[in-house]
Amino acid sequence: DLKRDGEKIAPIIEELRAMGVRVSLFMDPDAEQIRLAKTFGADRIELYTGPYAQAYGSPQQDDCLARFVDASRVAAESGLGLNAGHDLNLHNLALFKRSVDQLLEVSIGHAFTVDAIELGLNRAIAAYLDCLR
Repeated sequence: DLKRDGEKIAPIIEELRAMGVRVSLFMDPDAEQIRLAKTFGADRIELYTGPYAQAYGSPQQDDCLARFVDASRVAAESGLGLNAGHDLNLHNLALFKRSVDQLLEVSIGHAFTVDAIELGLNRAIAAYLDCLR
């Protein structure tokens, strides 16, 4: 909650940036909070995609995805780079990438590890890259 804690983390962000560290804040798709991220010095945000992953394939999918699309536009308008992560996988990543075209990076941990075990590392890498093209 940057309205509550922004002033506390601003000096930390400033110190990290002074050391040449790119700062990304992990956030919900909340326009007001995203705008504050830039105000407090963040370079990027990483959208928490757990709700999208949970809604994927359900009747709520489109409404949920629309919130992420709107959040990505706010990030771009604010001059923030956009990352995303949490519960993204080979099933839900391609739609997210097609819909959120400002996406610079994705964080995929557990699902990638499982896919690498099941498919082999090279095939898993290729599959994820296909989703991101």
